Amino acid sequence: MSSGPGADSAPAPTTLDTPPAPRTRKSSMFSSLKVRNYRLFFLGQVVSNIGTWMQRIAQDWLVLSLTGSATAVGVTTALQFLPMLLFGLYGGVLVDRLPKRRALLFTQSAMGATGIALAVLTLTGHVEVWHVYLAAFAVGLATVVDNPARQTFVSEMVGPDQLQNAVSMNSANFQSARLVGPAVAGVMITGVGTGWAFLANGLSFVAPLIGLMMMRTRELHVVERAPRGKGQLREGLHYVAGRPELIWTIVLVGFVSTFGFNFPVYLSAFADDVFHAGAGSYSLFNILMAVGSLVGALLAARRGTAKMRVLVVGAVAFGTLEIVAAIAPSLWLFALLMAPIGMFGMTVNVTGNTSVQMGTDPAMRGRVMSLYMMVFMGGSPIGAPIAGWITDAYGVRAGLAVGGAIAAAAAVTVGLVLARVGNLRLSVGWNRGHPQVRFVPREAQEQLAAAA
Repeated sequence: MSSGPGADSAPAPTTLDTPPAPRTRKSSMFSSLKVRNYRLFFLGQVVSNIGTWMQRIAQDWLVLSLTGSATAVGVTTALQFLPMLLFGLYGGVLVDRLPKRRALLFTQSAMGATGIALAVLTLTGHVEVWHVYLAAFAVGLATVVDNPARQTFVSEMVGPDQLQNAVSMNSANFQSARLVGPAVAGVMITGVGTGWAFLANGLSFVAPLIGLMMMRTRELHVVERAPRGKGQLREGLHYVAGRPELIWTIVLVGFVSTFGFNFPVYLSAFADDVFHAGAGSYSLFNILMAVGSLVGALLAARRGTAKMRVLVVGAVAFGTLEIVAAIAPSLWLFALLMAPIGMFGMTVNVTGNTSVQMGTDPAMRGRVMSLYMMVFMGGSPIGAPIAGWITDAYGVRAGLAVGGAIAAAAAVTVGLVLARVGNLRLSVGWNRGHPQVRFVPREAQEQLAAAA
């Protein structure tokens, strides 16, 4: 119900794959950056994301230094994502009612203020672990509105034609910052302390605030806001429940994020307890994972559609590589595995995000994306303490292996369910001299068998 040009949402992928269709010309990898409003948003997020990654590294290292416990690191992560689990759906209802740009001005300001407050406590030597817990929870509260607002605001900036490219570019943006943030954080932690990293993060939010204020509102693809009324939360849940391609995508992403994405717990423990290498190696692990994630995001930007087959295969590969990394005997082998793990993890993230957004009516997008983000981010309050407990009780290798095994098993299960729902079966053959594995309608497979 957008009043902007091309307002209707793109059709959702309803199967794991579809029969070959006429080839279409792929868009430019950076085509969404031609839109002025999105370009301002993108540049502001580059600066803010660098600060965010600096704070993440500094926060995990500070908690580990104060407590010496991987469980405490897990608790910090859980507190940051707990508000999304508790209030995420209500955040989506608010986002469908509110002007997205104004909502982002408020949430970005709040998160910047939180970073500055934590910096003051740390630099003055008064910081305690409960301060970090409180700051993590405060950021999580702002994220309840900020995340679905940012996700849905992308479509208002670029329109449906550039949505997939813009979602992929957002992920590339985040992962590019991940290359810079951990490296700078590692230098600052060892050189001047964690407090300066917190301060840099707080000040970094000035950039997206300026970008939001400089936007031309008349060029936005305005979506009609939902009026205030009863039953909107229930309406959003019923909408998702009636769309198998949405609900099973969200279920798979939920399992992968809850049990496979607990890297703040795993990587700090591998650096400190397994390889006895310190903050520098922890930063290295994050940088190499970011390289792989950036590659995965850029590859996604070139794809024309978000195929469910890519989501399922990516999740299986992600979980399997985590199991391999868990038994890696040396620091350098473990570090090298971070790149493909990052690439396939980003494939799951981007493909799931894009397929859900493109398959949702614009008027419902805030509620649906809040459910998606609640599952994606809100699983951490469940997964992070479990990962921390397994790490403390049985070792970090066991924790990482269990997380990878659950992610891979969930991907296989969801793939089989979607194939059954879509009346599909596996087809193995050759295409232009290369092996091809895809899912096709059962009737088409039977016709091929009969013709043979």
